[in-house]
Amino acid sequence: MTLDPKLLSILVCPLTKAELEYDEKNNELISHKAGLAFPIKDGIPVMLVDEARKI
Repeated sequence: MTLDPKLLSILVCPLTKAELEYDEKNNELISHKAGLAFPIKDGIPVMLVDEARKI
């Protein structure tokens, strides 16, 4: 499942407000500035810092 480009264009990191990069292989949204990867579950980005993994 791919992420809707329109959705990606409006989402930002909840911690830094920086742009996110979609990692299709791992189905995550990456915030390089925060060093976090936010999971996408059932097509819905989980934008909670507590749910993100450190990269």
